[in-house]
Amino acid sequence: MNLFDVYSNEEIEIIKGRGIYIYDKYNQKYFDFYGGHAVISIGHSHPIYVNNLKKQIKKISFYSNSIKIPEQEKLASLLLDISGYYDYKVFLCNSGAEANENALKIASFHNNKKKIIAFKKSFHGRTSGAISITDNNKIITKFNLQHKVKFIDYKNLDFLEEELKKQDICAVISEGIQGIGGIIDPGMFVFNKIDFLCRKYNTIFIVDEIQSGYGRTGLFFAHQNYGIKPDIITIAKGMGNGFPIGGVIISPKFKPFNGMLGTTFGGNYLACSSGISVLEIIKKECLISNAKKMGEIFINSLKEIDEIKEIRGKGLMLGVNFNFKVKKLINFLIKKEKIFVGSSLDQNIIRLLPPLTIKEKHIKNFIIRLKKALYFLKNDK
Repeated sequence: MNLFDVYSNEEIEIIKGRGIYIYDKYNQKYFDFYGGHAVISIGHSHPIYVNNLKKQIKKISFYSNSIKIPEQEKLASLLLDISGYYDYKVFLCNSGAEANENALKIASFHNNKKKIIAFKKSFHGRTSGAISITDNNKIITKFNLQHKVKFIDYKNLDFLEEELKKQDICAVISEGIQGIGGIIDPGMFVFNKIDFLCRKYNTIFIVDEIQSGYGRTGLFFAHQNYGIKPDIITIAKGMGNGFPIGGVIISPKFKPFNGMLGTTFGGNYLACSSGISVLEIIKKECLISNAKKMGEIFINSLKEIDEIKEIRGKGLMLGVNFNFKVKKLINFLIKKEKIFVGSSLDQNIIRLLPPLTIKEKHIKNFIIRLKKALYFLKNDK
């Protein structure tokens, strides 16, 4: 093997995707209820998306930010309009980790501070700054520990206030809903309290919507369920439906200067084409309202299953908490029932992150197959 072996992956070779389905090299069809970590927002190989990328690549695929790329302005305009952040600005980059790096940099430029507060069970990326605010010691090196970070529990906001009183905090960052941590929704009280404290102590509030954004929870951003307006929002994953793209949505309180941020590939022609296509399809096909409706149907259907003790999340970002460790169940779902689902750091949680295009019939099919997998598991000797 010539690849640096760092992934724990299934011995399945996927060669094509259509809508909610993916197919292996033997043409075996699978239901994709994971979307490659919530990346597939509009379904695999959406014809409008594919056609737009084809047309763009025939014209030009890349040039750097040393010239004007009008498609960047179109993407930014669509994004701010659909999200409701009309007076904010957009910086385009390549990934979620890069978006978080730039968000931290913008914050530090603004107040000349360096200490960050993040939350336990968080995940924000694997680059140096992003991983330093990720609560997972297994993937953090001593090199990453040079950053000044404190992790707190969502249940201990008194400690957050004590830290903010010291006036040495650059920013507070939270996911809209924690993904890899086990689909943990901080909720109305927590988000409003963080927002209040950040304003009280003049601290920058960053919300990482990389997994929870782009309509997945039934609103464009998860935090919009709670009526707050953070200073900076980071995005990626569903933004390009598989094409590498990320972004930072930035309050007008921050003033740019020449050279403040930069990227070679960020906002290139193909990235913008993918981003524009995704937003146009989300709007045209009413996928945000579909996510809300299908999420409600999904949750009600899952409640019928005795082995499930808790259902977390909103819309089509769901965490199913079983009364046992789910590793074997996930294996049954993939191998026997041909369904892709996701795991989390919580060994009892299955993550469900399907495309926003799913229909009720797909959910019914999933429930039937889940019940069969649970039966197999119960009777497996």
